[in-house]
Amino acid sequence: MAEEAVQNGNNHTDIPEIELIIKASTIDGRRKGACLFCQEYFMDLYLLAELKTVCLKVTTVDMQKPPPDFRTNFEATPPPILIDNGLAVLENEKIERHIMKNVPGGHNLFVQDKEVATLIENLYSKLKLMLLKKDEVSTNNLMSHLRKINAHLQRNNQRFLTGDTMCCFDCELMPRLQHIRVAGKYFLDFDIPVELAALWRYMYHMYQLDAFTQSCPADQDIINHYKLQQVGGMKMKKHEELETPTFTTSIPVGVSIDDTVN
Repeated sequence: MAEEAVQNGNNHTDIPEIELIIKASTIDGRRKGACLFCQEYFMDLYLLAELKTVCLKVTTVDMQKPPPDFRTNFEATPPPILIDNGLAVLENEKIERHIMKNVPGGHNLFVQDKEVATLIENLYSKLKLMLLKKDEVSTNNLMSHLRKINAHLQRNNQRFLTGDTMCCFDCELMPRLQHIRVAGKYFLDFDIPVELAALWRYMYHMYQLDAFTQSCPADQDIINHYKLQQVGGMKMKKHEELETPTFTTSIPVGVSIDDTVN
């Protein structure tokens, strides 16, 4: 296992330490992998660490060659796994509930907003369907969903989904948008249209945040994540394995960020 990142709340011993075990890269087995739930909870906990309510330790595990101590402690359970004061929390829903109810400050992240919850629901399934079908219908379904999110952001004129501070919904949505952007471009030459200006401004704000950039997997890892899901599994070429990791965080030239919320 490799310790990928540590974000300290502060040096006081009364700050509880939370360890988050996440999947490692399927390319080098050490850096952050492209697991959406791993990044989502990484972002949640990073935000709390910035508020100095917890000290966060993030550890990556190569699931292709899990170390003996990991297999002994967790058997076949895949990350994300949260460890709080010796208690291991293993399932996604239980991790969310634990952060909300047991981690200091966590309840502030988990706002109740049924409209937003419904808005971002099933976005990822539409990406997977588009990558599988590679047809106009599935592409249009994804585009329609992105337009709805854009309309919500434009209508509310706020920095994030529910206001001017981040919440759990942003930690859920942004990793999925990054996968849409990187994998969609690589496999289908799909681009999020420049005219979805509110969505691009939202992504611009997210790209400025350490909570996102520190948790974001490399483009190569996102691409390889979907290559491995292809029928028969697409193998990486040697030069791809040796590539220096890149991170797509730019905004299209045609997008104006002058209209962003101050």
